[in-house]
Amino acid sequence: MQALIAPQLSVIIPTINEASSLPALLELLHRQQQIRLEIIVSDGGSRDGTQELAVAGGALLVHSEPGRGKQMNCAAAVATTPYLLFLHADSLPTSDLQLHDALKAVMAFCQHSATERVAGHFRLRFRRTASGNDRAYRYYESKSALNRPECTNGDQGFLLPVGFFRQLGGFDESLWFLEDQRLAEQIRRNGNWITLPGELLTSARRFEQEGLGRRMILSALIMNFHHIGLTEFFERAKYLYRNQEKTGRLVMSPIFRLISDLNREAGTRITLQRWRATGRYVLSHAWQPFFYLDTLLEHILKSGNHPFLWLHDRGFRPITAFAPFEYLTAGLTWIWFHLSWRVFLLLERRDPVG
Repeated sequence: MQALIAPQLSVIIPTINEASSLPALLELLHRQQQIRLEIIVSDGGSRDGTQELAVAGGALLVHSEPGRGKQMNCAAAVATTPYLLFLHADSLPTSDLQLHDALKAVMAFCQHSATERVAGHFRLRFRRTASGNDRAYRYYESKSALNRPECTNGDQGFLLPVGFFRQLGGFDESLWFLEDQRLAEQIRRNGNWITLPGELLTSARRFEQEGLGRRMILSALIMNFHHIGLTEFFERAKYLYRNQEKTGRLVMSPIFRLISDLNREAGTRITLQRWRATGRYVLSHAWQPFFYLDTLLEHILKSGNHPFLWLHDRGFRPITAFAPFEYLTAGLTWIWFHLSWRVFLLLERRDPVG
């Protein structure tokens, strides 16, 4: 009898002061049909009533040191089901059958491929409180459905077999962020990503509070430095990145100054190596402007094809896969860096509070 009522999927939600978001997610999880859920809230020290709301909402509450990676690993250690779904507290399912359909898709892939080395993620749809930047949001939403490197992050939800998660060693806890990106790319190297049926609503609050353009630039810098191994940036920018979440619009010029300081301290040879590695990284993401054109075309023609992305993959990428293009891209990025720094300095002097 116990086997008949055992949960099929553990939903793990890391929280720190998510009292305003958690109840809505818990309510929608309880509405899920044709699936039995084990809901685990892993709290990193909330002081706004999140813990009480988790218990009142029928979730199993576990306590952890702060940090999403640590919190999710802590919850996964007590999960009792064969599959895990990691969700952010400000994420919302858009259908009462969404988790049933998602688990069914992952199980079908495992059966068809005779392997459990698979993980699924949802396409995103942003929940916004402000108008504007429609094309940029549409681009991000379309990009979230892809299974290309660095297109998968925790906002999209991670659903995978518990055995595969444990083989991977769980989330990396060595940094205070990027735990989702690191696991996503580890999954890509060791298994398969699939896009799950349905969409996941996610809050656009960070973009709206910090400024969409500024957040896009900071995220690109972070991913580049993570890729090229510039760990000093994370050690010295930790306070900049964390405090920004609470202060509204991102202040960018100190970040550009820190990057310049790191290069000056490293010396000319190391700096040139970093710029070449950055050129190589930027060139590897040259597909994104092509895909942006596809999203514009899709909106106009209502077509789901990606002719510009095809053009990049079949034409542009093979032609530019040589060292001279890395140097050219590095030079263009260097010019962009210094121009952007000066623009942000002017903007922030004009509006010191922003």
